[in-house]
Amino acid sequence: MRRFSAAWELGLILRPMLGAISMLTLGLWAAQAGAGECQTNSIALRGDWGQAAFTIEIADTPQERSKGLMYRRSLPRRAGMLFVYEVPQRASFWMKNTLIELDLLFADSSGKITHVHHQAIPGDLTPIPGGGAVFAVLEINGGLARRYGITVGSLMQHAVFAQGPAAWPC
Repeated sequence: MRRFSAAWELGLILRPMLGAISMLTLGLWAAQAGAGECQTNSIALRGDWGQAAFTIEIADTPQERSKGLMYRRSLPRRAGMLFVYEVPQRASFWMKNTLIELDLLFADSSGKITHVHHQAIPGDLTPIPGGGAVFAVLEINGGLARRYGITVGSLMQHAVFAQGPAAWPC
């Protein structure tokens, strides 16, 4: 009986301490999540399928956009390139001099994905149209959009979408 009683007494002492530690940990986690949501070198995506994040490079000048991921032999799984335009416009891509298979996620100025092109063929010169109001395009490794379930209507979160009414603000 004494063993049960000692364990019970210890529980009475530790339970409030563990609760306080849990709340502190949760608060720190929330603060870190809020502070790091929109860093320039990463992008978050979410939808009915869940969430994903990628480390990115930004291509926001005509010279950077024209080169893109050409000549690269590999791309880390959780990496990509975000092509950003000055204003929404008709955008079309091709795979000239691109050595790796890519998924292209076209988004409007709010960060909403409007078109997904799966597994673009390396070296293919066939235009890949994204639509008439493209503001940004995220290129990731081919097959990842299907693997994660990323679809039209999914949202991107990044500081570039702060120029307009972001669908998923920072």
